[in-house]
Order: sequence, then structure tokens, then C-alpha cells
Amino acid sequence: MATLNNIQSVRMCNNFLLSMLSEDDYRNLLPRLELVHLSLRDVLAQKNTRIGYIYFPCTAVLSVLSYMADGSAIEISAVGNEGFTGMEILINSTHSVETVICQVEGSSLRMRVSDFKAAITGNTSLRLITERYAHAYMNQMAQSIVCNRLHTLEQRFARRLLVTHDRVDGNAFYLTQEFLAGMLGVCRPSVSVVANEFQERGLIQYSRGHLRILDRARLEQTACECSNRLIHSRCESAYYPQPLDRVQNKKMDLVS
Repeated sequence: MATLNNIQSVRMCNNFLLSMLSEDDYRNLLPRLELVHLSLRDVLAQKNTRIGYIYFPCTAVLSVLSYMADGSAIEISAVGNEGFTGMEILINSTHSVETVICQVEGSSLRMRVSDFKAAITGNTSLRLITERYAHAYMNQMAQSIVCNRLHTLEQRFARRLLVTHDRVDGNAFYLTQEFLAGMLGVCRPSVSVVANEFQERGLIQYSRGHLRILDRARLEQTACECSNRLIHSRCESAYYPQPLDRVQNKKMDLVS
């Protein structure tokens, strides 16, 4: 995990949640934020261990995993540039409920838990936005649990690709079959069969972990009703009080 800290770099990091802060709160937060580069499989929080940092992903995508006693795991949620990790702190907990790892490498802002607690003390815009996001996150997690129980592997595979696609720049990203199998709670050969089928149908291009979305529209048709596009739009309406184009304009004003 590489540290890339300077205030100008922090200002340029595109986390939508932080973009919604009032200008005063955002400027006051800048000295407490650190820009880091997250690599694939970096462990940011481990189940039942003390949380050290709050992460606000920019280009990185994170997976929240629930582990069983035998070591098997399944993904229960994903966090990208729409959110943050460590929401347990909002309810005065000090330990992580689940394990959080980096799924797609990239940049993220982070701050120490002590600084985050200080920043959400009182009726601050950071507290308001993070509480709204926590509500949206719980909706997403509940939907993921239902999806894992009721829908086919093909539907869940398509939805999982959409989850990542919504959170990265462009149509290409790195996601191995082994990693996908772990997130979906199935064996790797099952993922290989579905991936080959999707390639034959012209939905994706996939080789040695390098995946490219070729036909987003047909991928959405293949996915179940839990498709992340629907979930993401619901999440946005839950905690963004203004359109995203205004968020971007505000962020550019802060950079200048």
C-alpha cells in the first residue's frame, strides 16, 4: 500500500461522498486525509479486529467479505467511489464486523479513526452524508443476500460484473476467476464455464484476469433484478441531496 499524500492530490481524488460536504467541512478535512494506492487483495479491515482507518475509495473498488469457520467466504457488498468503509464507527463500535479487501486496485483517501470521530462530532455535513450512505449501504447489502440465495450463477455473475463496471473508469478492469469464485461463493470451474459462455455471446472479453465489458446493455438483460445499476441509483437518491453534475462542479471549484 503506497502513500501518495499531498493536499493537491487529495483534492483531485474523486470520491462522490466527500464531494457532497460543505466547503468549510471539506477544507477542514483536507489535512486529515491521506491519499494511498491500494493493491489487489490488500486487507483494509479484518473481521473482529480494531478499525485503524476509514477509507474513501476513489478509483479502487473494495469487497466486503463474510468468512465461515472453514475459511470459505462470500461477498456481501462492494464499496467504490460512492462510499466509505468503517461505518461501524458511526454506532460507536471499534471493531470491524466483516473483512474488507481491495478487489480492483487504485487510489483511495483514508483518515485515522480518531480524526473521523472528531469530524462527525456534532451536526456536521460529514455526519449527515455518512449516515445517509449507511442507510443506502444496508439496502444494498440486504439485496446482495437475497440475490446470493435466489438467483442463478449466470445472473449473479452478470450482476457482479456490473457492480465493478459501475465503480471503475472505462470498460476494462482486472478480476481473476479465482477472485470472482470467492465473491460468488462457488468453485472456480463454475465461473470458467459462465465466463466462456459470456464471451461466446459477445458480452465480455476475458483473458488471464483482464476483463472488458463489450455489451453493457445485454449484460444488464442477463443480470437479475438486483443489477447494481438499479441499486446504485437508489443509493444515490438516498444520500445525495443534489445531482451528480453539481457534485462534479463543486469539486472542481474546490480544486481551483
